[in-house]
Amino acid sequence: MKRILVACGTALATSAVIALKLEQELGSRGIEVKTSRCKAKDVAAQSRDHDLIVTTTFVSGTGDVPVVQTVSFLTGVGVERDIETIVEHLTR
Repeated sequence: MKRILVACGTALATSAVIALKLEQELGSRGIEVKTSRCKAKDVAAQSRDHDLIVTTTFVSGTGDVPVVQTVSFLTGVGVERDIETIVEHLTR
């Protein structure tokens, strides 16, 4: 199982929507994931135990954990492209 950290400004509604969509999209592709959420300012402290970070804003201090910055899961524009990028990171 892959672990994804989803970050946004407040770790409330936006990250919850993105986490749910990630679980659905990746699950339909046979990739089992567990998501957790945090505020963007807390990513550096929480990134270490994750395989990938998906965020709506710039984050730093993630070490070797890859980051996908996107709002596509909110706008609907570019979702497939971002899912493909996420799948690539998770299946390396």
